[in-house]
Amino acid sequence: MKKRLKLGIISSILLILLVGCNSEGSNESNEGKLQVVTTYSIIYDIVKNIGGDRVDIHSLAPVGSNPHEYDPLPEDVEKTTDAAAVFYNGLNLEAGNSWFDKLLETTGKDGEDAPVFRLSEGVEAKYLTTKGSENETDPHAWLDVRNGIIYAENAKEALIKVDPDHAATYEQNAEEYIGKLEQLHQNAVNKFNEIPKDKRFLVTSEGAFKYFSAAYDFEAGYIWEINAENQGSPDQISAVVDLIRDKDVKVLFLETSIDARSMEMVSSETKVPIGGKVFTDSIGKPGEDGDSYIKMMEWNINTILEQLQKHI
Repeated sequence: MKKRLKLGIISSILLILLVGCNSEGSNESNEGKLQVVTTYSIIYDIVKNIGGDRVDIHSLAPVGSNPHEYDPLPEDVEKTTDAAAVFYNGLNLEAGNSWFDKLLETTGKDGEDAPVFRLSEGVEAKYLTTKGSENETDPHAWLDVRNGIIYAENAKEALIKVDPDHAATYEQNAEEYIGKLEQLHQNAVNKFNEIPKDKRFLVTSEGAFKYFSAAYDFEAGYIWEINAENQGSPDQISAVVDLIRDKDVKVLFLETSIDARSMEMVSSETKVPIGGKVFTDSIGKPGEDGDSYIKMMEWNINTILEQLQKHI
C-alpha cells in the first residue's frame, strides 16, 4: 500500500507546482458550484444535504477510514487552499498528530477570519473518562441525532455566510433535512422504549456511544475509549471481559471502521456473540448499507434493537 505523504513534503511540492503554473485558485468549480471541503464522510453528507446542487464537496478522510488520524494528500491541500468553506467536527476528532491544524496552516486557512466552521458548535460536550484524559472531549456527538440537527443548523448558517445570494436555497434544504432528522430521533426513542431498561447495554470496540447512550437511555461499555495507536491491549481486553460478565451482556457490536480482531477475542473469551456491525466514524460506501448519515443512524438503531430483542 502506498505511503501517504506528510504535510511538510506536500506543501513543498504544491508550492513548486503553484509557482510553476502561476495560476490563481477559485472558490467556485467550473460548473459555478461553491467549492467546499469536509474532514470526513458524515460531515460531508450533512453539508451535501444542506448545500444541495449549490456545492461541490471534497471530503478528506475517505469513506470507511478513521478520521481521528489522517495524512492529507496533495489533492487535499489543493482543494483546501481553494475552498470557499471548510467544515470539521472538532471535539477532539481531527486531533491525531494535529493533522487538521497542520493542514489549515499549510493552506492559509488558519487565520481568525478564515472560512473554517466547526459543525459541533453548540453541542453539549461529553468528556473522556480514561485516567489522564478527563479534560479531553469525546468527539462522537453525531451519534445523538439531536446533535446531528445542530450540525445541520450550523452548516446552513455557514453556507449562508459564505454564499448569501443563495440563502433561500440553504434555508429550504435545511428545513426539509432537519424535519427528517427530528422524525428519525423520535422513531429511535419509540423503538428503544420497547427494550427493558436493564437490557439496554451496548458494548463496542471504541467507546463512541456516550452521546447515543445519553439520548436513548443506554449504558455503554467498550474495549478502548477512543481510537489511538495503543488499543486492544491485554488490560483493556481483560477489563471489558469482566464488565460483560458482571453486567450479563448478551450481545456485542462491532464498528464498520474497526479491525475486528479485538472484539473477536472478547467474544471468544466471554462466549458472547457479535450480533452485528454498527457505524460510528464513517457512513457506508455509496450503494451499500448506511451510505448517508440518516441511513447509517437508521441502520444502527434497527441493528441494535433487533439484536437486543433477539437476546432478551
